[in-house]
Amino acid sequence: MKQLMGCAAAAALLLPATGAQAARDYVWAAGSSTVFPFVTRVAENYAKKTGSKAPKVESLGTGGGIKLFCSGVGDAFPDIANASRPMKKSEFDQCAAKGVKDIVQIKIGFDGIVVATDKEGPSYNFKLEHLYLGLAANVLRGGKFVPNPYTTWDEVGSGLPGNRIQVYGPPPTSGTRDAFLELGIEAGARKFPTADELRSNNEKKFKEMVDPLRKNGWIDAGENDNAIVQTLTKTPGALGVFGYSFLEENMDKVKGASVNGVAPTAGAISDGSYPLSRSLYIYVKKAHVGVTKGLPEFMQELVSDAATGRGGYLQSRGLIPLPQSQHDAQKQAIAKLTPMARPTS
Repeated sequence: MKQLMGCAAAAALLLPATGAQAARDYVWAAGSSTVFPFVTRVAENYAKKTGSKAPKVESLGTGGGIKLFCSGVGDAFPDIANASRPMKKSEFDQCAAKGVKDIVQIKIGFDGIVVATDKEGPSYNFKLEHLYLGLAANVLRGGKFVPNPYTTWDEVGSGLPGNRIQVYGPPPTSGTRDAFLELGIEAGARKFPTADELRSNNEKKFKEMVDPLRKNGWIDAGENDNAIVQTLTKTPGALGVFGYSFLEENMDKVKGASVNGVAPTAGAISDGSYPLSRSLYIYVKKAHVGVTKGLPEFMQELVSDAATGRGGYLQSRGLIPLPQSQHDAQKQAIAKLTPMARPTS
C-alpha cells in the first residue's frame, strides 16, 4: 500500500499536458527488441501493483518503434518508444513535422551487443577489425575498397576458427543493428588509416563504403533475438548478434565471443571496457502525460529503484544498471518532464 501511495504522490508531480487528441485506458510502448523484455517485465509489475490494465508493449525494432511514435499525437500512436540507441536528428525532425514535440528522453540502463556461437562450438576472440573485414560488403585491400573476398574466419585473422562466415543478426530497423554498425563495423574500419582519413574528410562517404553488410555471410534474422539463439543451436559453426540479456538468459545454449580480449560480462559492459557496450532508452510524449491513463505511474515504475536500480528486478533479466547518480538523474527527468534537445547527429 505504501508503494502505491508513493507512486501516486510521485505521479502528482507530473502535470497534465494538452495536445493529445484522445485517451486510451492503457499505456502503449513500441520499439527495440532488446528493450522489449525489460519494459514487458515492468508492465507486468505495474499491472500487479496498480490493478490497472497492463501496458501494450510491441517489439518492432528501434527504427520501427520511433517511426510509429513519431507519426502523430493521440491514442492512435504509442506513448513510448523503446530504443537501444539514441534518437537520431532525422527522427527528431520527423516527429516535429507530425506535431510530436516535447519528447522526454530517459536512459534506463546499459546493454552489450554479443557475437555468440553454440556452447559446444569453438571459441572466438575477435578484434574490431576482424568484425569489419568479416562482415562488411566492401573491405580495404591494398588501400582500396573491394568487394569482400573472405569466406572463412581464419582468412580474416590468424587464430580465428576456420568456420565459414555465417552470421545471423538483426535487420536494418533494429537499434541493435545500428549500434553494431557503429561500435563494431565502423570502429573496426577506422583501425585502417585509409578509412579513418575518409571518415575525417567525408563521414557520409565513409558510411556509404563501410556500413553495408555483406549479403553472402550476414543473414537478417528478424527482431526475435530468441529465434537467433535457437538457430545457433541448430546450425554448427554459425554466429549470432544480439543483446547481452539474451546471452545471459541462454548460457546453457550459447557463449559470447571476446572482443579486443574482453569477454561480454555485466561488469565489462557497465565500465565500458567491453567495446560493444551501449545505453538503452525510452522516449515519452509529454503531450500524452495526464491523458493516457496510467502513463505517469508506469513511467515512475520504469525509473524506480525496484525496477532499474542496482539490485532491481530488471538486473536479474540482464539489464546493466546505471551508476546511482545517473539513475537518480533519470528520476528527476521524469518528475520534471524536461524535453530533450534536438540531437546533433
